[in-house]
Amino acid sequence: MLDISRSVAKKDHAPKTNGSAMYVGDFAPDGLLYGQLVRSPYARAKVLGITLPPLPEGYFTVDASDVPGVNQVHIVKDDTPVFAEDTVEFIGDPVLMLVGPNEEEVARLAAAVQVAYEPLPAVTDIQSADTAFFTYQFGRGDVAQAFHTADKVYEESFETGYQEQAYLETQGLMADYVDGKVTVHGSLQCPYYIHGALIKALGLSPDRVRVVQDATGGGFGGKEDYPSILACQVAVAAIKANGKPVRVWFGRREDIEFTSKRHPSLCVYKVAVKDGRVTAMDIDVTFNAGAYTTLSAVVLQRGIIASPGVYEVPNLRVQGRAVKTNTVPNGAYRGFGAPQTFFAVEMMMDHIARDRGEDPLKFKLANASVQGAMTSTSGRYHFPVPLPRMAETVRHMSGYDQKWQAYAAPQTGRYRKGIGMSIWFHGAGFTGSGERDHIKAVTKLHKYADGRVEILASQAEIGQGICTTLCKIVANELNLPLDSVFYEYPDTDRVPDSGPTVASRSLMTVGELLRRAAIRLRSQWRDGEEQVVEEHFTEPDFVIPFHIETFEGDAYPTYAWAACAAEVTVDTLTGVNSLTGVWACFDVGTPMDENIVMGQMEGGLLQGLGYASMEQMAADRQGRIRNNSFTDYIIPTSVDVPVMQVKLHVEEYPHGPYGAKGAGELPLVGAAAAYMAAMEQALGANIRHIPFSAEDALHILTENQKEVR
Repeated sequence: MLDISRSVAKKDHAPKTNGSAMYVGDFAPDGLLYGQLVRSPYARAKVLGITLPPLPEGYFTVDASDVPGVNQVHIVKDDTPVFAEDTVEFIGDPVLMLVGPNEEEVARLAAAVQVAYEPLPAVTDIQSADTAFFTYQFGRGDVAQAFHTADKVYEESFETGYQEQAYLETQGLMADYVDGKVTVHGSLQCPYYIHGALIKALGLSPDRVRVVQDATGGGFGGKEDYPSILACQVAVAAIKANGKPVRVWFGRREDIEFTSKRHPSLCVYKVAVKDGRVTAMDIDVTFNAGAYTTLSAVVLQRGIIASPGVYEVPNLRVQGRAVKTNTVPNGAYRGFGAPQTFFAVEMMMDHIARDRGEDPLKFKLANASVQGAMTSTSGRYHFPVPLPRMAETVRHMSGYDQKWQAYAAPQTGRYRKGIGMSIWFHGAGFTGSGERDHIKAVTKLHKYADGRVEILASQAEIGQGICTTLCKIVANELNLPLDSVFYEYPDTDRVPDSGPTVASRSLMTVGELLRRAAIRLRSQWRDGEEQVVEEHFTEPDFVIPFHIETFEGDAYPTYAWAACAAEVTVDTLTGVNSLTGVWACFDVGTPMDENIVMGQMEGGLLQGLGYASMEQMAADRQGRIRNNSFTDYIIPTSVDVPVMQVKLHVEEYPHGPYGAKGAGELPLVGAAAAYMAAMEQALGANIRHIPFSAEDALHILTENQKEVR
């Protein structure tokens, strides 16, 4: 490892452990008002009228008529209303906000609001959806001819469910309106996303809108899109409050039931195989967007780009759609569409290999892409594809070969074992030309006269260590002690727009901009003077231009890679399984801090395993999320994985700081497939959906017994 990789105490360690860090719930300004949203109890309905209870002095309501600008939240397609007007589109759609100085009284009054509705027909599941918000398709080669000449054609469907981000701190924001300027602060990932949304909804100029991040208790994507919605609502309330601050802070049940989640999916794969090689894939991907579009367009784009997996497929046809249902809108979650399609393609490859009587890992590696090969969008893998070496590392750590052969033999007795492996990538950075044409990141360094240097960027620290790693990069280039470089939570009045904290881009893209800025500052350094240097994003020359209309070109400049093995033991009496071990190897380029990266890898891996195994959530026939607490939405903890071994493989990316690539999302993306491959071997059956419960296992075991009889 390079010196930059050596671990240090995180910059935000002390305030978060000694209690001095200020979260949105810690602020108690004079005159604070509390807001609570009144939500629709119907999946779809007309709003006929509203009857308010008697409101004591100092209490008021806020609704669509109070929105001073456009009653739309700027995200992508801008179809999400700040407050519902004529119709509601999902259970939880906000109709109004009740605001006042006593939190308990606000809750009582909100519960007493009477809204008259006329229920309308609603669509609550993906199979019944007939409206597509977004539709994309791309491909290459002669798919029909490849199927015609194939030795065998395989076709299967795969389903994935919701996944809740389950951050420690629920959604919460505060707003005030003073001297014609709105300030919003709280728990968030993307201050400039919120800034843009407020400008539209409030009808204010950019200089009259300020967004500040407070200490934030986790995001995992859940605080990418949703805070724009909540910010518009709380800002409208603050304007009406005549100078008093307003806070809205969700309870856990409200947060789980009504905020965005990972998109459920249905993926249909048709695959041609000839002479042991995959010659064609025909892939149809459907994502459940929910009631409004939010980020579904870009989630779907990444999902379908990843849908052929790591495999070299000469003939390819992919189509994808994000469909409307009258359920909670879905949005960003770590992995951003790729976990759904990687689960499908990895299981598909497992099933083909077993049908052919081959070790699935050998079959996968024989079909995997190599450096210089064509990507799914006819771009190129410009840099090394280290999957064979990484898979070998995992095979050695896990004892995969011996275990796979042993567990492949017929098993008897109450307990059955299985082991499986998956291999995957994650495209580092924004999809396509987003970084070049839309984000256009800008960073600054401000050197003070006393020699301290402040980083000015809009990246949000949400537990991933970015305020530490960015400071390490700048301090290293300036030959300064780490304590001489600092980074505050972003404030749009002070920092330029360096882009959102998403897409595994913060370290690779923004970190590199700061490294270059530090080199410039070093060359211009003048003792005893204040100096400011600025750096703008430029796309590397090697990138093949990406065209979203045809899905052609380099969807990502580079890729992070992963290989993972999981071992399970299934109790055939109860259907309950235990994960007896998981081993993984990750290539995220050069780690900027080894402890931080290892924490990210282990945490993300565990999230992916929970996605496959225990995180059961569904909307019922009425469209309501019932798993709305940590009592009935179960996430994995450290005791759920007795053995977890993770190693790093380093392939340096020359356009990232010291060779770093995107890291945050990679470990989650393909973990589910390794886990389910192990379950398939233990149960002796193909599995085509996640999450997979003990009841699902018992169903397979029962069917197996019937076949034996």
